[in-house]
Amino acid sequence: MSSQPVGDLGSPAVSLRGLRKSFGAVNAVDGIDLDIADGEFFSMLGPSGSGKTTVLRLVAGFESPTAGAVVLGGRDVTREPPFARDVNTVFQDYALFPHMSVLENVEYGLRVKKVGRAERRTRAQEALETVRLGEYGVRRPHELSGGQRQRVALARALVNRPKVLLLDEPLGALDLKLRREMQIELKQLQREVGITFVFVTHDQEEALTMSDRIAVFNSGRIEQVATPVELYERPETSFVAGFVGTSNLLEGEVAEQLIGERGTFGIRPEKIRLREAGEPAPTPASNGHECAAKGTVREVVYLGSATHSVVDLDVGGRLTVLQQNLESSMDHALAYRGEDVILTWQRVHVVTLGGPGPATEQHTG
Repeated sequence: MSSQPVGDLGSPAVSLRGLRKSFGAVNAVDGIDLDIADGEFFSMLGPSGSGKTTVLRLVAGFESPTAGAVVLGGRDVTREPPFARDVNTVFQDYALFPHMSVLENVEYGLRVKKVGRAERRTRAQEALETVRLGEYGVRRPHELSGGQRQRVALARALVNRPKVLLLDEPLGALDLKLRREMQIELKQLQREVGITFVFVTHDQEEALTMSDRIAVFNSGRIEQVATPVELYERPETSFVAGFVGTSNLLEGEVAEQLIGERGTFGIRPEKIRLREAGEPAPTPASNGHECAAKGTVREVVYLGSATHSVVDLDVGGRLTVLQQNLESSMDHALAYRGEDVILTWQRVHVVTLGGPGPATEQHTG
């Protein structure tokens, strides 16, 4: 499924039309149409090899498309070199010059553009203030933490005042705690500077946390473009349901018995309630509002704040249930292993899925 512009985006900062990129017999990007609004935090999400980074490189000018057009701010830049495009790129490895101070690193792009010494010093200092590193200008990169080096790389890109900032997995080298802190800071920074951010990641939590909209990539195509809430609550394809978070898929005869009709359906683990076998519950597909299934708890994984239970269904298939540990202890949660249970969920939480792309029964992005 190719991407489609969503809603009235105003004047797009980035427009891609029929974009293709082939490497020999491999179509890394296979016909993409996409509009990214001015001032939007837009993420391109997908597994390795899905085409998202290639699209970023096509926008930056580091690669030339096999077919199609790249339009920035209404200007066709498809055949323009990178330096002629009003964009800057931040990479995962930061690429800071170790022999230069932080301030000199930030100034470097302005120096290449022959900006006067006084102006570039002022603008570089302002960029450092923007990323909250105003007092770190005299330090060398090796004297900074990973998060601080990442912010220096951002300042070096922002100092050129680009219309579009391209970010290629810039948080990938950080540890989990710092990465989560930087996600919040990066979104805050984008709101403050007001320019368009195009962010590439394979981490679905990262994309959901920061983005105004997300494009989910699969095999060189875009499966769905939507807001984080829409993408999680209403995935359009099996691939999106499986890649963005964890999803249970129900198909064929199992779906017919549990949902009341054939097809492919998705239900999120946190939408399912686990009851003890003795509790009253509706029969499968007994009414239009609630569904139920009997099964046996195959495995229990205690996660501290929540418990994952894997349940083998009597009708065939398997469902994963996520329950918050509001009152239960670890011993209480683990006691369910091997027990007969009843699962119930609201019909409104069942999503009808379609479209191409392989999908596993459950997948954590």
